Amino acid sequence: MSTWQFYLLLVCIFLSIGLNSASRFRLQNRCNGTVWAGIQGGTGHPHMKNGGIQIRSGDTIAVDAPKKWSGRFWGRQDCFFDNKGKGSCLTGDCDGLLQCGGKGWTPPVSVAHFKLDSPVDYYYVSLVDGYNLPISIIPTAGSGNNCKPIRCFSDLNIICPHDLQFVNQQGKVVACNSACQAFNLPEYCCSGSFNSSVTCKASQFSQVFKSACPNAYSYAFDNNSTTFTCKGADYFIRFC
Repeated sequence: MSTWQFYLLLVCIFLSIGLNSASRFRLQNRCNGTVWAGIQGGTGHPHMKNGGIQIRSGDTIAVDAPKKWSGRFWGRQDCFFDNKGKGSCLTGDCDGLLQCGGKGWTPPVSVAHFKLDSPVDYYYVSLVDGYNLPISIIPTAGSGNNCKPIRCFSDLNIICPHDLQFVNQQGKVVACNSACQAFNLPEYCCSGSFNSSVTCKASQFSQVFKSACPNAYSYAFDNNSTTFTCKGADYFIRFC
């Protein structure tokens, strides 16, 4: 191979990397115990790491997303799996699988959502399905007036209203249900005649979520200061 052919090959490799990779996500576990991250791609998008990865306390694991990727990340806690990847998690479980493979979460759970290159990246934290652990999104090297961190590191379990508490076998509060999950009423679920931003309003319960994580969605039509955008960013997804 001649010198110019070698350099041409390098250029093609770099171009290929640039065309196929959009953003790097760094999943960072600052919790005291292990977190099993769940990853679910949107319709037609890959479930990176086959949808699940174990992150020990203090570790950071990088995941590269392709162009135009959309999907969501969440944390699972108190998980036990056999050597075939079958088991269960106390919170955030995905059908008893270590690698979720496209399966979604079992509420209550805190979720980070992304839609990349549309034409900017859209991202937000949702507590619409409840809360199980602190989760934050921190962009790096991106640009844009609304390219800002979403820091949700308050322990909402401490202030979770009694009727929403999700407890373990020892009676400890390990997650906080949404009012929709707890009561299944249209006014809390934004369903039926409440399925619009005009009729579905913040409740006393969603306001508890909002006070703990002001930049997160606290109910379905919570559209104020909850969606952020970046151009050309990578992201830390920080648990705790």
